[in-house]
Amino acid sequence: MLAKTKTCAVVGMDGHVVEVEVDISPGLPAFHIVGLPDLAVQESRERVRAAIRNSGAEFPMRRITVSLAPADLKKSGPSYDLPIAVGILISSGQLPNELGGSLLLGELALDGALRSTRGILPMVAIGRSEGYSNVFVPDVNAQEASLVDGITVIPAPGLEEVIAHVRDETTIPEFQESPELASTDSCDDPRAPDLADVRGQEHAKRAVEVAAAGGHNLLMSGPPGSGKTLLARCLPSILPPMTDEESLEVTKIYSITGLLPEGSPLITHRPYRSPHYTISNAGLVGGGQIPRPGEITLSHRGVLFLDELPEFGNSTLEVLRQPIEDKVVTISRANGTVTYPANFLSASQSTWNRSSESPGSAGRCRRGQLRCRRVRGLGFLCAPRATKPSDHLRSSCTRRRCDQQSGPDLARRICERPVPQHSFQLASAARL
Repeated sequence: MLAKTKTCAVVGMDGHVVEVEVDISPGLPAFHIVGLPDLAVQESRERVRAAIRNSGAEFPMRRITVSLAPADLKKSGPSYDLPIAVGILISSGQLPNELGGSLLLGELALDGALRSTRGILPMVAIGRSEGYSNVFVPDVNAQEASLVDGITVIPAPGLEEVIAHVRDETTIPEFQESPELASTDSCDDPRAPDLADVRGQEHAKRAVEVAAAGGHNLLMSGPPGSGKTLLARCLPSILPPMTDEESLEVTKIYSITGLLPEGSPLITHRPYRSPHYTISNAGLVGGGQIPRPGEITLSHRGVLFLDELPEFGNSTLEVLRQPIEDKVVTISRANGTVTYPANFLSASQSTWNRSSESPGSAGRCRRGQLRCRRVRGLGFLCAPRATKPSDHLRSSCTRRRCDQQSGPDLARRICERPVPQHSFQLASAARL
């Protein structure tokens, strides 16, 4: 007997409806899954077999073939467990085939319980747009699924309850509570510092306010301990609150990556991401064999802070140019091309040490003392080098090199600008 159930796959930021076809035929016991499944989907055979047995049903010892259509779409993740298990029970005659207008989403434990599944929000959203009326989700994801209006959310604790619901033995009540997407007066993250708590540095705080108000990228340079990192962490506290649409957009990103905070189905504060300078290009902009969002997408509608900017690799900084300009990043792989949003405010800082400079040459780009690194959109950034004797022989920055790469005007502004004794240097990309 052939049985069909419906589920969803997530590709990029969007969901796609997947049809799960199950056929049970006479022959030696076998269990095959076709339709470009990855390793996590292939391993669902063992989870489904144990979950069916531990839920009071009978697993058929015959030849089982499961097809995930469309066959040319890569299937990844464990969210196919529940539709495969229900399809097997329908095909073996243990359940009536009455799920034509329902979506089934969820990972099964060996005892039949449904575990939390990532990407619930975009999958429920595509189900509503495709005209489905019901969606079965793990009960821990019910509040997240209820953010989508116009579709009935059925929170299922496990496979046993789903079986009883389909047989009309018991009824799983639909999820009623729907959190309001009300904009608040503040988008502050309670775990983040507030700009009002920063004492002093009035000119620095003024520059941060201008950058936040105008959406300008910010570059801060100064001595250690002057408060550069603290000011960057305070940026989200003065950004305007997110709208309902922006909150859903950010929540969808964190749902796909599995980073949605427990107990917070809706993200209402602006993201703040601060990757380490050893991050790879794929970790920053996204990538992988199956493309995944990177740090610039996780900081969408928020702040991306690059601490110790000169320590980042040249290639890592170069890949930021296109996302900063276009507000999106497109990742192309052999399996397909996906586009992720990347509309963020970029803030960065570099530390300079006055003890490594000779008197009267503060802020000048001298041989063996400073190194220059070009940052698209930010000009040239000079940072102190170590003052060992060998370093003077391996100079990486001279006045002539700056003139050739950036022109005399920009080189003079960046490399020869005098630095006051105890000042805090700030510059925005708009001014450079």
